Amino acid sequence: MACAAGAANGLVLHLRGELGAGKTTLVRGLLRALDYPGRVKSPTYTLVEPYGDLRLNLYHFDFYRLKDPSEWLSSGFREHFNADSLCVVEWPERAGALIARPDLEIHLEYEGEAGRETRRAALCAHTPAGETWLSSVLSHWRSS
Repeated sequence: MACAAGAANGLVLHLRGELGAGKTTLVRGLLRALDYPGRVKSPTYTLVEPYGDLRLNLYHFDFYRLKDPSEWLSSGFREHFNADSLCVVEWPERAGALIARPDLEIHLEYEGEAGRETRRAALCAHTPAGETWLSSVLSHWRSS
């Protein structure tokens, strides 16, 4: 999984796309590439799944069920967005402008006809750290 190249504490990754586009599957691949041996659950109902037994502290958020951005404020999640954590966020738009701007953003979508769809990923860096991460991802992808 190319996203593991350059993944580090202190970074924020936003994942965007419709239901079923592959956001959680991408996170599973990232965790496997970071040598996480356990079960990877979708945090759709818990809103966050922590993975601290890696070479970094990864928090996987899924804000699909947030009804109002103020719920993000009252959740206490802001404390996880710091230099000691890699935060991966599905449905970041549900937290509105309250959530940290991502270093890297991946937009997943389907292309093609029904039954013959392929997935497409568009990656965009929003910070200098994100540009470094994106460069690592692209270098890893090209060498694979």
